[in-house]
Amino acid sequence: MWLRPLLHRPLTVADPFETLGLAPTFALDVKALEARQQELNHALHPDRFAGKSASERRAALSRSMDINQAHRRLRDPATRADALFELLGEDSMTERTIADPALLGEMMEQREAVDEMRRNKDSVGLGALDTEMGARERSLVSALERPFATLLAARAAGKPASSQHAGELNEARRLVTELRYVRRLREEVGAKNKIKNNVRDTELNLKTHKLVEGSQRL
Repeated sequence: MWLRPLLHRPLTVADPFETLGLAPTFALDVKALEARQQELNHALHPDRFAGKSASERRAALSRSMDINQAHRRLRDPATRADALFELLGEDSMTERTIADPALLGEMMEQREAVDEMRRNKDSVGLGALDTEMGARERSLVSALERPFATLLAARAAGKPASSQHAGELNEARRLVTELRYVRRLREEVGAKNKIKNNVRDTELNLKTHKLVEGSQRL
């Protein structure tokens, strides 16, 4: 039975690709990922283990939690990249700061622009910047496919990524760092725009309430 090996794997497998039974790749088909998660969770549904032993029910529950955690890591491109760096024996990029002075300067300028647009209540400008950064984010995700494909092919051939493909490794690191900062900027833009929209909606609600009160007096 194909389910038995799934239940008897070590719990909390660090490699999310192994947990889901997928080949390591950055160019992951998100629809296939969703289908795989649903397939495994269906196979591990508590109803299927109603007549099983307590240990088997616990194993199924633990494995289902592992599957959902692996799914969350692979669904997001940034954490998927971190998982691949770990497979390659490299440090996670989560805590890395910007080492490229040009990128650092650009991100600082963009944050200053966001603050200025917020002060000027420029929702159009904030929306345009979010659209621009969204396109940049998609471009970065697409660009990451090439260096990771080379690095994973080298890993499969038993070649250390750091010595044989230092250029691709550095490129992947640079792109992931930029991706994280672009995302963070988009979150700031979205938060500031949301606050402004909430204030505007509150003001409209107050005006409407006053108009209703006035009409009732008449």
